[in-house]
Amino acid sequence: MEYSIQELSRLSGVTTRTLRWYDQIGLLKPSRVAESGYRYYGGAEVDRLQDILYYRALGVELAQIKECLDDPSFDRLAALRNHLTALEAERERLEQLIRSVKDTIGAEERNETMSDEQKFEAFKRRTVAHNEEVYGAEIRAKYGDQEVDEANAAVMGLTQAQYQEWTDLGREIQERLEAAVQAGLSPEAQEGKEITALHRRWLTITGNRYDPARHRGIAELYVMDERFTAYYDKQVPGCARFLRDAVAHWVK
Repeated sequence: MEYSIQELSRLSGVTTRTLRWYDQIGLLKPSRVAESGYRYYGGAEVDRLQDILYYRALGVELAQIKECLDDPSFDRLAALRNHLTALEAERERLEQLIRSVKDTIGAEERNETMSDEQKFEAFKRRTVAHNEEVYGAEIRAKYGDQEVDEANAAVMGLTQAQYQEWTDLGREIQERLEAAVQAGLSPEAQEGKEITALHRRWLTITGNRYDPARHRGIAELYVMDERFTAYYDKQVPGCARFLRDAVAHWVK
């Protein structure tokens, strides 16, 4: 099946102006250009556009999408599975947010006032429930029910200040990973060492005893399990591997 640029625009919902821009930057080339100058797209181009839209939905920049799709080792099936995992995680986050808003609306309608402690406890419960739903089976299989239950209890036991520090650390780690990967830094460089130290702090802020072997095992899981990989790579592909390699190098 071959589509003109107008037909592909109608099919995909992407404007012809955007399709022309994708052509100019080499992100999506037409299969052929007629003597009249009209662009035409085949099945391979439709698949590539679909991949582009999936990545854009996850907030990935165009330059990064091009680099990923042009990589000879690009595995479309694996990428689609990662997209699905990331989208399911985002759906769960939105569903939890919807439930929280509904609870707040209900409290307002009943003229009830939710205390700051109640609001904070709800956030912690949603964090634990989300982690259990998305990652629970793999973590429990690797570390056992007792350790996971203790970790969940530790999260629930965090003070508001500790919980804020924990979530802020998580964001800082993600931001620094993305910056390091984009800059082409080595996990064995100073930035890799500092990110590893931040990750150690993130693991132990809940009161868990630090175990270097466990630290390395968790980092390895980020690469072995596509759901963890999708989480860390949702904006910049390669972050999960950078973290794994940094931990493997700096944690002995």
